[in-house]
Amino acid sequence: MTVKAFASQADLEEKRVTFERLSQHAWAYTAEGDPNTGIVIGRDAAMVIDTQATPVMAADVIRRIREVSDVPIKYVLLSHYHAVRVLGASAFKAEGLEQVIASEATLALIRERGEQDKASEIGRFPRLFRNVESVPAGLTWPTLTFNGRLTLDLGGVKVEMFSPGRGHTAGDTVAWLPGERVLFSGDLVEFDATPYCGDAHFADWPATLDAIAALNAAALVPGRGPALKGAEQVAAGLSGTRAFVSELYAAVQSGVKSGEELKAVYQRTMAALRPKYGHWVIFDHCMPFDVTRAYDEAGGMVHPRIWTAERDVEMWKALEGA
Repeated sequence: MTVKAFASQADLEEKRVTFERLSQHAWAYTAEGDPNTGIVIGRDAAMVIDTQATPVMAADVIRRIREVSDVPIKYVLLSHYHAVRVLGASAFKAEGLEQVIASEATLALIRERGEQDKASEIGRFPRLFRNVESVPAGLTWPTLTFNGRLTLDLGGVKVEMFSPGRGHTAGDTVAWLPGERVLFSGDLVEFDATPYCGDAHFADWPATLDAIAALNAAALVPGRGPALKGAEQVAAGLSGTRAFVSELYAAVQSGVKSGEELKAVYQRTMAALRPKYGHWVIFDHCMPFDVTRAYDEAGGMVHPRIWTAERDVEMWKALEGA
């Protein structure tokens, strides 16, 4: 019997990067299902939404920005706290960085579980963190936080930042260009990529997606997967994410209601979802984490438990072991 490699430890193949202009001021940096970065470039400043996992990886984002603009990259927005999204931030200091922006809810999560999450994600994603020595000691700390909504003018383009609701985490923040109807969703939306739900709020996520849909975006940069262009593609990204989250949670709720143990619920949920979603990027990586969190929430645990490198491995062995 073949033992499934832990998380993404077997995912060592390089991905092809696409740097794509979506509107007058918006670009998407995508890489075949790896974490995406969004870019907004105004007359006076640029903003980067999510920074890649390490400064070495962020350097490629910078190189591509410099092919189209030499304005200072004054702002980094953290869509949420996960290490794979934030630990590249230091690379932008030499490019004019003035503020690292996050919601107050994201700051609270960094304080509560940032160190544990950093160790956890480095263990899960060896390819993305292969240059981890380039990450400065400590965590990526926001220098500007907000509740509600924050709007910045980059020169000719306004960026609105706000939380449409809980979903992927309790602190998810989106960036919205109302004049061009471009949305950067972070991991609230994925496309042809499995939503990671280890820190999710399943009961809230569908309503959060409804709030995103109400924006009527002309283009959307998901957390993973290609940029979505036009109403049809945007709708597909939203409906696919909603279906996965809802179907997984319903399956787990049924098992919890029946009194089933976690491993039995996991095996049944995997069998139910694999035919429809098994081809999505990081499906096998995410599902043990997703089902475990859904099991906790369905059992009444509203606030997600903290993942640590040790807990990750223990959970994986319990669910994937013989």
